[in-house]
Amino acid sequence: MRRRDFVKAVVAASVSARTMLGQQAATPVAPSTPPPTPAAPGPVPWMRGLMEVKPLSMTPIVPDAVAQTNAHFFIDRQMATLRRLSEILLPPSKDYPGAIEAGTPKFLDFLIGVSPSDRQQMYQSGLDRLDAESHQHFGVSFANVQPAQADQLLRPWLRTWMTDHPPTEPYAHFINVAHSDIRTATINSQAWSEAASATSQNEPDVGLYWFPVEPDLYREGPAPGRRPTPQKRYS
Repeated sequence: MRRRDFVKAVVAASVSARTMLGQQAATPVAPSTPPPTPAAPGPVPWMRGLMEVKPLSMTPIVPDAVAQTNAHFFIDRQMATLRRLSEILLPPSKDYPGAIEAGTPKFLDFLIGVSPSDRQQMYQSGLDRLDAESHQHFGVSFANVQPAQADQLLRPWLRTWMTDHPPTEPYAHFINVAHSDIRTATINSQAWSEAASATSQNEPDVGLYWFPVEPDLYREGPAPGRRPTPQKRYS
């Protein structure tokens, strides 16, 4: 009797085990999913504004639509007036070049072209008035006036003024600021520095000068030096 009960218990256990294994095999196993990607900490100061940036579409650009065909700021008449003004205010002196020889008008054309709008308007209106007064008084453009005629047009407007405190009257302001700009650009030019080197009046590693195209502090050549003040035509 005990043996028969034992056999029944074993058979029942094996049947229930097979039933459980069949149910487990029939139950689909869910696929394993990767762990979530951790979010980046932030925002940190150097990442601000980066997440909103979207790549711009690349479209062909016509070169003339980007580069300026005309690289000059002043029109021809104003440039001619500026050349004559530079020549009158700072002519060659002894062994040193004048404003024309130093390329000052071309440099000022570039400088004023990248200056604030109020300075641009001051130069444009000043050059236009100077040329108009030359026509009114002498019947010729300022580019063609004689030195004595130019003296009559310029000397009444020249003033003695402190640094950064030019005259307040607009036309006097232009004449005096242009005079200062012409002298500063000339005595800080490469031509002036080379003249100082030729006369042995410069010192090594003193002063800098501008180049016509791009500044280059390591350009080979004589070291710029202290520049003597040229003889003044106007004071």
